[in-house]
Formats: sequence, C-alpha cells, structure tokens
Amino acid sequence: MTPKLIKPNIELSRVSFIVMRAMRAPLMTLLIVYSIAILVMSFIPGLKVAGEVQYLSIFHSFYFMTYTATTTGFGEIPIEFSNAQRLWAIVCLYVSVVAWFYALGSIIRLFQNAFFLRAVEEWRFDRSVRSITGPFYIVCGFGDTGSVLVRGLNDAGLNVVVIDSNEDRIQALSLRNYKGTVPGLCADASVPNYLIEAGLLSPFCKAVVSITRNEEVNLKISAVVRLLNPNVGIITMSKERDFEETLATLGGEVHIVDPFKTFAKVLNACINNPEFYALNNWLVGDKSGSLKTYVHPPVGRWIICGYGRMGMEANHVLTKNGVKTAVIDPHSRKRDEEIETYIVGASNAKTLKMAGIDDAVGILAAANDDGCNLGVLLNARTLNPDLFTIVRQNSHKNELAFTMADADMIMQPTLVTARKILLLLIAPLLKHFFAYLLAREEGRKEVVTQVIAQLRKKISDQKPLLVTINFTAEKSSAVIQSLNAGDKVLLKDIMADPRNREKELDLVAFVIKSGNKETVLPTADYSIKKGDQLLFCGTQKAKQLLKSNINSEYTLEYLRTGEYPAMSYFMAWYDKRFKHKESI
Repeated sequence: MTPKLIKPNIELSRVSFIVMRAMRAPLMTLLIVYSIAILVMSFIPGLKVAGEVQYLSIFHSFYFMTYTATTTGFGEIPIEFSNAQRLWAIVCLYVSVVAWFYALGSIIRLFQNAFFLRAVEEWRFDRSVRSITGPFYIVCGFGDTGSVLVRGLNDAGLNVVVIDSNEDRIQALSLRNYKGTVPGLCADASVPNYLIEAGLLSPFCKAVVSITRNEEVNLKISAVVRLLNPNVGIITMSKERDFEETLATLGGEVHIVDPFKTFAKVLNACINNPEFYALNNWLVGDKSGSLKTYVHPPVGRWIICGYGRMGMEANHVLTKNGVKTAVIDPHSRKRDEEIETYIVGASNAKTLKMAGIDDAVGILAAANDDGCNLGVLLNARTLNPDLFTIVRQNSHKNELAFTMADADMIMQPTLVTARKILLLLIAPLLKHFFAYLLAREEGRKEVVTQVIAQLRKKISDQKPLLVTINFTAEKSSAVIQSLNAGDKVLLKDIMADPRNREKELDLVAFVIKSGNKETVLPTADYSIKKGDQLLFCGTQKAKQLLKSNINSEYTLEYLRTGEYPAMSYFMAWYDKRFKHKESI
C-alpha cells in the first residue's frame, strides 16, 4: 500500500476561518458606519460658490473619513464645510471612534484566543516542514534523550522535525543554537493528524523516532506510523518485554532500543575486551572516552543495589562471566537467576554489610532514583574505598553531582539511548563493525588494538567523526562517472590527500557494504562499485577533502593516475593531438 504524499493545507483554512468568525461583526460594523457616513456626507449641501451650492463627491467624503480615522486632521477640503456638514462630521467622528474601539478590542481578543494561536502555530509548523527538500527524521519526544539526539543529528547536517506534548520543551527548542531550522510542535505525537503535519507522508521522511517517557505512547506512535506509511523506518525506545514483543511484530524496518540491554552489552565488552569498551566510548563521544586509558571491571564479588531492569541485565552479564553477586532491593523480585545473596530492604550501611561489602570488589547502584544511587555510592566507599563503582544517572540535570562523585562508570539511560539511535541513523554500518570486533574468534583482540593504533595515529586527540558515503551519482559524481567510463576506482585513490597523492587522509575505513555483503576493514586495493556504502572515521577536514575527491573529476583523475587532466577545451584538444603523437 502506497501512502498519499499530498496533504491539503487545512491549517491555513483553520486560521482564515477563525479570523473571519472573530472579525465578522467588527468588520460589518465598520463597513456600515463608514458607508452611512460617506453617503450622508455626500448628500448634505455645502456652502455656495458663485451662487451654486457645493456638494462633496463620494471620493472626497471617503477621503475625509479616512484621514479623520487616523486622527491626522488635514482640515476641511476641498472647500470649507457648511454648518450642516460640520455637524454631521462631529456625529461621524464620535460614532467611528466607538466602532474602532470595538474593532480593536475584537482584534486583541482574537490574538488572545487559544484556538487561533494554536491554529497559527500549526500553520507555521506545517510551512516549515513543507520547506524541507531533503531527507529528514521525525523525533517524537524532546526530553533528555530527544535533546541529545536532535543535537547530534543537526550537527551531522541532517534535518529533524520535533513533536512533544510539553510546551516548555518546544519553547526551549526554539532557543537552541542549531545549525539549521528545527521545526517543533507541541502536540500528542500519537494522534495521526499531528504525525501527518510533521511530514510522515512526505517522500523525504526517512524514519520516525519515538522516545517519549510513556512506553504505551511509544507503542501507539509506532503502530500509527506503520499504518499510515509502511515504507518509513521506525526507531523506538522500550524497556518492557511485553512492548518489545508487540513492536517486533509491526513489520517493516523497526529498531527497538533498550538502554539496559545496550548497557549490558557494553559491560560485557568492558569485562572481556576493555580495549573495545574504550573504542566504543570514544566513537560515541563520551566525555570520559579515551583511546589511551582502559576501564577493566575486576572479577570477584559484586553487590547490585536495585534489581529493576538494569540490575537484572547487569546480574545476567556478571554471572555469565563467573562473578558472584549479592542483590539489595526494596522489593522481592528474585526469579531463577544465579544470585548468591538476595536482601530485601533499603540500600544502607547495614544491608551493605550484610551483602558482604568488605570482601566485594565492585558495586552497581542501579535504582531509578539519583539521590538513592549517590547515597549508595558514598556509603559503599566509606565501608570499602577500593570498590569498582558503577552508578546509574537517571536525570541529566544531576550531571554535576555525578561528575563530582567520580564513579568508574556512569550509566545514563537517556544518553545511552540517544547515542544508540544516533549511530543507527548516521552510521548504520557501525553495527557490522562492532559485531566483527566482538566476535569470539582468535586474533580479534589484536585487531581492536590495531584499529586503536591507527586511530591514534590518524586522529589523535581530535573529535572523531563517523561518516557514511554513498557511491551514487548524487553523492559521488566523479566516482560514478569514472566507473561508467570503464575506469577502476580503488579505495586508496579516494582516501589519498589531493595535495599529495602519496599521503593518506586522516581517516580509517571501517566497513564497505556492497549489495548484501559487508567488508569490514577493507584493504586499500578494494575496487569501488556503484551503490557501495562506505563507513569511515576521521576528522572534519579529512571528510571535506574526501568529498572533494569523490565529486571532482579533476582531483579524482590526479589521484588515480598521478596526472592532472586538461581543464579547458583547448588543452584537452592539445593533449589529444600533440601528446598522443609524442607518445607514438
């Protein structure tokens, strides 16, 4: 089923209807008052000139009423008025003033009308969305997760449309210093009309990201999106297994992001492959991410404070790696997991001692309350200063307190979700790269070490930039033109420095996807084909030079052959005629 791509602009009709309904009576009043005033003024006899009584024309009567309405007062023109005309002018002035007060009051009430303001807001939003002429994403929910995600997408040069039910959040959106315009609408994103206004049926809409705080709303949004436009991608946040099962049956391209499962994978990688954890944190832009320092959680006895979704996922990973765990939780939620000690109660000094804090090597504060988690961290360090600490940060507003707490690892669900979605959108091939590095095969740890060494050499302390290049006529015209001409374009050609082809740009190729085949860490002699996708990590300067390489025929020819081609028709003719003879 193909969705309809054209939607009538009903918002403009609503605005016009509200204006006409509110201003109908005031406008009719002004029209009647001025019509009577002008007509009567035209029939009232004026002074005699040369023995003939003078009358004002309709035009002069209209002119007189017009400038008196502005309180300008040009006098009695074109000739002096008679007393009868002056008396009528007095009546008209008082009546018209009352009519104008009535009309201005109606205008003020109109601009205070909530329905009118809402209609104007939707009309402006609709115009902003319609002005987008490139691929864009609809983000439903502009909380901590949405804020980080929109910032990342905007920095990557991608268009974003935002819907949120909180008016304050939408107002905050308009105050952000984004590179481009980000249209925002205060509305319930689960209502189909608002999704349509946000551009769901537009051919430029690539995906809808549902990250509201209510998981039922996220599920409803996903279902509505799939019904209205089966071709668009869906990315949604879910922490409940029941919702995840329902979302998985929607069909089409659906990505379910669970921050706790994502964290569990990161924790598992951190235990078994600390180099990969460092690489992952550095690539996603974590403030603590560094290619020089590795975090390695110790193996021994661990205490988990809070046994919700995060606690359960972490316990599963720890026990899988042979770690003994003790759990402290206010509720009895133990299932069939391998838990050595389960204590029902609050996480305080008494329960921590009961859980064996003296012999523990690590503690995980996983409650959904930031104050509780910080309290656990302080108590635990007092009892055992050598603990490896992992703490959950629920609200971005408490970032300063958690930074001062100096935990070994901080897990912020909103940040984990935003980064995972951002990578899905701007670097979808990264999952193949990570899967390759994490595969339990001989030599993979050495591969990770080699990649880190390359990145240190190429990028050093600069901010890493993940970029996906599509080898199509629109995105890489020079490459496609060379391929159409039967020439071979190698990966090393486009990765060379256009100022000196013997040097490489500051970038590392991660993955090339050709059809259904992914090539991880491709070699320099890889032959590029039409439709290939390349994921690389590099610097902003290297990205700009690479784009120049693949879109400039002149530059690409030099990189391929070492010779600069002729840039004018005369030089092309000269090369063809004379250089060809010299070679013979």
